[in-house]
Amino acid sequence: MSKMDDLRAMREARYEQLAARGTKPTAGPKGTERPAPKPAVARSPAAKPELPDTQLCGHRAISGRTCTREQGHAAKSHRYS
Repeated sequence: MSKMDDLRAMREARYEQLAARGTKPTAGPKGTERPAPKPAVARSPAAKPELPDTQLCGHRAISGRTCTREQGHAAKSHRYS
């Protein structure tokens, strides 16, 4: 038997076992459940850092954050928040 024949036989045997067991979903091995998601923490407007009244760069990152440096900054990198 070739490797592919072995794999096919194992897949068919597994399919037969699952079909014989029925369609009831069963729990996986213990410890594989995902933990419950943590509740989101609401941010208040006061949590944002106070920025001066100057114009901001406004460059948008892929993640949606905007640059907080001044307009036309000389730095090559952006500072996102």
